[in-house]
Amino acid sequence: QVLLVESGGGLVQPGGSLRLSCAAPGIIFSTYTMGWYRQAPEKQRELVADLTSIGSTNYADSVSGRFTISRDNAKNTVTLQMNSLKPDDTAVYYCHAIRNRAYEYWGQGTQVTVSS
Repeated sequence: QVLLVESGGGLVQPGGSLRLSCAAPGIIFSTYTMGWYRQAPEKQRELVADLTSIGSTNYADSVSGRFTISRDNAKNTVTLQMNSLKPDDTAVYYCHAIRNRAYEYWGQGTQVTVSS
């Protein structure tokens, strides 16, 4: 069973920063596109950012310029640095791994709450 383990969520004030990390020890990490999705209450899950095996990035318009995704293939980890956080960023954030549209895994989610 493949496990993606997220960490780093929590409560932060508007304008603050958080750093989410995801460890993926059970896959050939360097071959996967790694990403972060989020789901707010009563909303659909949406892509926040992803990073392909060759280093191409994709960001949702709502986070572009504020969030940065990065990966460390030697440590099998992907990180999402979130700056200038807004209340609208409040959601459960999920780590995601996919390869060849056939091998796909999700983390259990970590709560991010932006509130004063």
